[in-house]
Amino acid sequence: MKTCKVLVTGGCGYIGSHTAIDLLKQGFEVVSIDSLERSQAFVAGRVEEISGKPFHQYSFDCRDEAAVRKVFEQHPDISGVIHFAAYKSVGESVEHPLRYFDNNLNSLITVLRVAESFHVQHFVFSSSCSVYGNAASLPVTESTPLAEPESPYGRTKLMSEQIIHDYSLHSRMRFTVLRYFNPAGAHDSGRLGEIPFGKPDNLVPVITETAIGKRPALTVYGDDYPTRDGSCLRDYIHVMDIASAHTKALQYLLENKQKEKVEIFNLGSGEGITVLEMIHAFEKVSATELNYLLGDKRPGDVIAIYADNSKARSLLGWTPVRTTEDIMRSAWAWENRMREEKIK
Repeated sequence: MKTCKVLVTGGCGYIGSHTAIDLLKQGFEVVSIDSLERSQAFVAGRVEEISGKPFHQYSFDCRDEAAVRKVFEQHPDISGVIHFAAYKSVGESVEHPLRYFDNNLNSLITVLRVAESFHVQHFVFSSSCSVYGNAASLPVTESTPLAEPESPYGRTKLMSEQIIHDYSLHSRMRFTVLRYFNPAGAHDSGRLGEIPFGKPDNLVPVITETAIGKRPALTVYGDDYPTRDGSCLRDYIHVMDIASAHTKALQYLLENKQKEKVEIFNLGSGEGITVLEMIHAFEKVSATELNYLLGDKRPGDVIAIYADNSKARSLLGWTPVRTTEDIMRSAWAWENRMREEKIK
C-alpha cells in the first residue's frame, strides 16, 4: 500500500477529523488546516490520542492564500490534498447564501491554486448527494442527471465540482470527487464525534440532544411526503465508513489506478431509511423514548434520496460495514461523553 504526506483541509471538523484518524492508522502523515471557526481546538489532540500518531494542525482560514502557501513551504513533500473545508448547513445557506458562496468556493480556489504551484498531483474533493436534488429515479448512480440544487449549500457543491472539471482540463492534477450522503455516528472509541456548531439541523445529533435533554423535543419536518411513512427518506452512512472511503480514494490516485482526470463516486449505504425509522432505531438501541413532534416541511429539503454505491465498491474496494444501529449506538456514546467532559 502506497502512503504519503497529505494535507487535510477542515481536519478538525467532523468528517475531516475521522478521516485523519483513518489516514494515520493506515500509515499516512497528516497535515491539517482548520480555522476552528466551526470546530474545536481539542480535536487535534484527540486525533493524536486515538491514532497514536502526530497530527500537524494549522489554525487559519483556507481563503488566506499566503498562509496556505506557508504550510506547503514547511511541508514541501505533501503529495495529496483532501479538501473538506466548507460550511455545511442547508438551513443557514438558505438564510445566508453569499456567506456560503464566499467561503465554500473561494477556499477551494485558493487551495487548488497553491497545490498546483507546489506540483501536487492528487486531489480528493468532499462533495455531496445534494447535487442530485430531487432525483427522478432511485437509487442514484454517478451518471444520474444533476438536478437544480434545493439550497445554496447544494449549489456550492455543484459549482465546486464544475470548477474542478474545468480546472482539470489544463492541470497536472487528478481529482476524485466523493459525493456522500448523510454521514452520522461517531468514532468507535466513543472519544470523538460530531460537535454541532450552534443549533444543529442534522438529524442524528438532534436526536441525541433531545434524548439527553439539551432540547425539549425533536421536530420531524413534514409527514406527508410520498414515502412509506410520510417523512423524508435519506441514506445514512457511518462516519468511519466515510473516512475509510477517503483513504481508499487517495490510495486509488497514488497507485495510478484512476484513468480519468476527474472520477466521481457515491458514498452511501445503498439503502434508504426515513426520519421516523431513524428515530425508532435510536429508541431501540438506547432504550430511550424520544419526544418528537410533526411539523411543517423545511425549505431546501429533498424528498427522498439514497445511493447506488456499486462503483465505489468495485473500483475503490470500499464496503460500508457499520449498520444503522452502529450509527445510533456510537452517536449516543459520544453525546454522553460530551456531557461528561462538558464539551459545548
